[in-house]
Amino acid sequence: MDSGIKWKLTDSELSAITEHTFGQTASAVKELTDGWANSAYDVTLEDGRSFIVKAAPLSNTKMMTYELDLMNTEVEVLRLVKQDGVVPVPLVYAHDASESLVNCEYFIMEKLEGDPYVKVKDSMSEEQRARIEFQLGVYNRRINEIRGERFGIYAASAEAGPSWKDTFHRMLLSVLSDGESAGVQLPAEYETIRHEISLRLDPLDEVTEPRLVHWDLWDGNVFVKDGTITGIIDFERTLWGDPLLEMYFSHFNNSKPFLEGYGIEQLTPAQRSRRALYDLYLDLILYIECPYRLYTDNNHIQWARENAEKGWVRFLASQG
Repeated sequence: MDSGIKWKLTDSELSAITEHTFGQTASAVKELTDGWANSAYDVTLEDGRSFIVKAAPLSNTKMMTYELDLMNTEVEVLRLVKQDGVVPVPLVYAHDASESLVNCEYFIMEKLEGDPYVKVKDSMSEEQRARIEFQLGVYNRRINEIRGERFGIYAASAEAGPSWKDTFHRMLLSVLSDGESAGVQLPAEYETIRHEISLRLDPLDEVTEPRLVHWDLWDGNVFVKDGTITGIIDFERTLWGDPLLEMYFSHFNNSKPFLEGYGIEQLTPAQRSRRALYDLYLDLILYIECPYRLYTDNNHIQWARENAEKGWVRFLASQG
């Protein structure tokens, strides 16, 4: 997905990066176009080894409020999960936020084997997909077993705090504030949305322990090969919160094998109420982020708008 905030690196800049890190220039470079904000490159060295270089948008790029210190978050969480030793994630070789070598932050990571699940899912049998999604449930549970000391997005911010209800409420209000700033017209008046949210917050009190949440663990961020998961990527939007925030619990997914792998049969009424808030949060972000990303794909913008409209109707129908 192309966006107006991606910062493209030249072949010579990528060679400078690899020479600085590995002592070798790049013999081949292929841009990877699947990302939505960062640019990414498959870079082959003179000795034949390949790595992935990810480059962040320029530091003065206008982002949504919750998108704080994204690349540093991704690097830190990749290292944290790698240290845990169970969930397969790429090894980080280098990270440079100095903007001294090139004029943007970047990091280098291991190139995973296989393909994104989203690209091969339709060619798999139902049994193969069930094995992958069961395994994803196991891995997602393991990620969520990492405990934190506060709630909020991984990078320190004003939204962080000891109460999940208060913290997530601030996170939702922050997204709405970004929408107002960008002039995004939502399916209802902003004050109406704020009011309806305030009526449905009490179930969040059930969440008392901050857990590591990937939040963006959709099929594009899961690599598979030979019927197994080879790696999970894109931890840049990680937060400390309720594991039910994870993508495979959302309205976009209805995977019984995932739930079985995770160890849940079905959600309780209180959990469904929490998930209704999380679905609204996701649907709002998917639409409000469009002007911040400077998307030019009108089909995607229309999809995001229609998804927000359906999401608002679904939220109103949820029980507070």
